[in-house]
Amino acid sequence: MIDSAINIKIRTGLFITLIMTIIGCKNETGEKNSSKIKEVELPKKPNILCLVTEDMGAYLPMFGDSTIATPNLSRLAKEGVIYPNLFSTSGVCAPSRAAIATGMYPSGIGANHMRTTSYTEVTGLPKYGAVPPPEVKMISELLRGKGYYCTNNYKTDYQFKEPMTAWDDSSPYAHWRNRKNEQPFFAVMNFTDTHESGLFEPYGHRYIEERHHHSGERDFTWKPGKMTEDETPKHLPKDTDFDIPPYLPDTEIVRRDMWKLYNNIAEMDRQVGAVLKQLEDDGLLDNTIIFFYGDHGGPLPRQKRLIYDSGLNTPMIVRFPNKWKAGTVDEQLVSFVDFAPTLLSLTGSNPPEYLQGQAFLGEFKTEEERKYIHAAADRFDGYTDAIRAVRDKRFKYIRNYRPEQGYYLPIDYREQIPTMQELLRLRDTGELDSIQMQWFRKTKDPEELFDCVNDPHELHNLANDPKYATRLKELQTEMDRWIAEIGDQPNLPEKELLNQLWNSAEAQPLTANPVLIKKDNLVSVNCATEGASIGYKLINDGKVSESWSVYSGPFSVEKNTEIEVQAHRIGFKPSEIIRRKF
Repeated sequence: MIDSAINIKIRTGLFITLIMTIIGCKNETGEKNSSKIKEVELPKKPNILCLVTEDMGAYLPMFGDSTIATPNLSRLAKEGVIYPNLFSTSGVCAPSRAAIATGMYPSGIGANHMRTTSYTEVTGLPKYGAVPPPEVKMISELLRGKGYYCTNNYKTDYQFKEPMTAWDDSSPYAHWRNRKNEQPFFAVMNFTDTHESGLFEPYGHRYIEERHHHSGERDFTWKPGKMTEDETPKHLPKDTDFDIPPYLPDTEIVRRDMWKLYNNIAEMDRQVGAVLKQLEDDGLLDNTIIFFYGDHGGPLPRQKRLIYDSGLNTPMIVRFPNKWKAGTVDEQLVSFVDFAPTLLSLTGSNPPEYLQGQAFLGEFKTEEERKYIHAAADRFDGYTDAIRAVRDKRFKYIRNYRPEQGYYLPIDYREQIPTMQELLRLRDTGELDSIQMQWFRKTKDPEELFDCVNDPHELHNLANDPKYATRLKELQTEMDRWIAEIGDQPNLPEKELLNQLWNSAEAQPLTANPVLIKKDNLVSVNCATEGASIGYKLINDGKVSESWSVYSGPFSVEKNTEIEVQAHRIGFKPSEIIRRKF
């Protein structure tokens, strides 16, 4: 298992096509491709398919770990581009998904406490949602406004309730096959077997994940819960010789969790293969840009929730139509906040200026590649910390705003992982070595600096080494700049944050009811709440539209047509549904 994708050697043997076009991309030997044999023109409005798995470190063959065979992802890598330097903005899912959905840093919009709607009995706060600036819309809504059919199957978890205009369909049945003929689509397929809860005992895969083999079939049903271990497919021997990271003990319990981890990945690969086959069967493979990535780093203790690379770095593969740039490696730094502008760029739209990321592909790709990635950690369930990180291609700087508090937090959910229980048992009996005990230190260094190439597990703090003073100062300055730019307030009490988000109100703000105005045969809709998304449904002969249309301007209606309208600003409560007949 490899925690840092920066320090890996990409496996040899990848199939290299003749379509290697961009200077700066590298093949699997690390050499630049200077030949410019064939340019491939991408579709003006390509379909976009995102295959999103959970809690995923660089545990795949094409990223240097040959423990498990992943034939479907390996094929995708051979026909696509490998991105080893993708980083989430947080080591946990909901803040990271907020960044993907909005193109904004979670710690700047009130989305970084995990979660904003739970553990209220600990925080003493009401449930709330992140409140980004009024101009912010979910990327799916922006694409819907450009004519895309947008589906999510099926996890949301954005740290706010998504507006009704976010998706054409967000459900376990959501699929591109339900769109209008020839309509371009943006489809997100989520795979959950790799989640940390997949390590809990009793072990077994979720029945609901079988839906991927029946996608588009609205009459398919599944059993509740999960399989028994006997029912669960076995993809590798339990006595496999696993590479245990140095911060975990090499015991039978840990090795069993490693087996579960890789077995879950292999099952996820099988599900990915089912979705890719559906795309190929539909004749859409070469009109679709396919993204595969995780929602952050690995699921194990000292991985998930932390802002070491083990918690932030997740593999990404992008396959372009006609296998453009197939078999190459793009080593540029990519952040989750870059996804929204990149999707807009790939679909022919100039990203709006408010987005905090930058496009790394497409017509509006930025001229300069990203120099730094940034991340933050705050509350996790019932326990609060305050940590910020900035990283370039080699070094990471971490600033601990609560140095008097240890790194380890006794999070109940994580302690259901047998490896976590084993760590605590061995800690209490004095059987952990010095590296494994680092996580259990009673205090933290106020500042940390790691050489992520030579120290991929981030075990040796260089912050006080004079040899690295210049690099330390550079990253300190960059962190200060980033914090000021995004309006982050590290270590701000969550009560004060909520007070700011709600503008000192005692209750969650309410989106104003929309107002409909008809002139001639045109209907216009207004909402007094700045930045509110407005959706509408037409009702003809008693039949209601399945999804909310995104309101972008006056639209025509036939006589005796009924209309339902709703408004919703992100982070506010939605308005009432207003129904009128014209």
